[in-house]
Amino acid sequence: MELKRVVVTGLGAITPVGNGVPDFWENLVNGVSGAGPITHFDASLFKTQFACEVKNFDVTKYIDRKEARKMDLYTQYAIAVAKEAVEDSGLDVEQEDLNRIGVVFGAGIGGIHTFEEEVSGYYTHLENGPKFNPFFIPKMISDIAAGQISILYGFHGPNYATCSACATSTNAISDAFNLIRLGKANAIVSGGSEAAIFPAGVGGFNAMHALSTRNDEPDKASRPLSASRDGFVMGEGGGCIVLEELEHAKARGAKIYAEVAGVGMSADAYHLTASHPDGLGAKLVMRNALEDAGMNPEEVDYINIHGTSTPVGDISEVVAIQDVFGEHAYKLNISSTKSMTGHLLGAAGAVEAIASILAIKDGVVPPTINHEEGDDDPKIDYRLNFTFNKAQRREVNVALSNTFGFGGHNACVIFKKYAE
Repeated sequence: MELKRVVVTGLGAITPVGNGVPDFWENLVNGVSGAGPITHFDASLFKTQFACEVKNFDVTKYIDRKEARKMDLYTQYAIAVAKEAVEDSGLDVEQEDLNRIGVVFGAGIGGIHTFEEEVSGYYTHLENGPKFNPFFIPKMISDIAAGQISILYGFHGPNYATCSACATSTNAISDAFNLIRLGKANAIVSGGSEAAIFPAGVGGFNAMHALSTRNDEPDKASRPLSASRDGFVMGEGGGCIVLEELEHAKARGAKIYAEVAGVGMSADAYHLTASHPDGLGAKLVMRNALEDAGMNPEEVDYINIHGTSTPVGDISEVVAIQDVFGEHAYKLNISSTKSMTGHLLGAAGAVEAIASILAIKDGVVPPTINHEEGDDDPKIDYRLNFTFNKAQRREVNVALSNTFGFGGHNACVIFKKYAE
């Protein structure tokens, strides 16, 4: 069968560097760090006392407070970004066939704060017998954001969540892309959200020695590709894109940000939390995406890398890029926007997809901040253009976005400039 073409017609973002896509993109291009001391709880006893939190989030701008109380914070972020993306897309819910619009929206962890609160409350008041909030389960489960978005709009098309740790929302976008090009839907609202900056989240990652402990300089702690990197910085928020079948978008006169060219998936099959040191899974996922897109490596202009600022992960991804792209690797722009947003876990892929799409739209590559002179890792080839510290203007016709998750899950999406 002839596969249908799929385009991006709407964007939504709630991030540590901006609520709403315009603020997010402006601060990203300007190299603004979203890191600071943790305010969601008293972190003074934790090894890591900072994170990239969302600032000044007012859920009542998006949904009634009574309804919001039935949602974990991660779902509130999901509703916010979905509303921005759907509004941005111009989809007229009154005119559309809602049976042909779906939601594929994930979370790597889901309602960890709700779980933490309910279990803590159980043990605190155990002498009075077990007592749980009737919304405990629907607030906690990681599929509920997709369900809440569909309920909000009445979308009856394909509806489910993906869950593949930090690759979650790239997998969601991949599935949405495949459903549309196979003719299963006209449009799908896709992405991910996460809100894990609470004691269990920070404590759990601290126990794994995964987080940076640079408490004296939070804004400089996320430093991908630098020798002094010491772990990732937790982020939170959400990202959402509206994917739409091309002819459907054209028929309603929609603006088109970019076209989805191809997707790839793979597994490291190596370790619970560490990427393969030779980047085997990363190589495979990029090659799979390029094959799916029918593209040669030389056609790619920009790679938004997973780039978490961990000692092993950054090196293995660079090794993979050099292997896949060969000499063309030195002509690419490469950057890690996690240096500014922190690591949004299950939401990372969607937020970084938006950054990749806007790099195509505006012809500007956001930077990798916090790299200092003399802070070079001897295992990294700095002849590559990592777009350190300052955004760079260039024509971006094709952008590739990588996400890799605990468990060895790898996902990659390629966007290209739309042309008739």
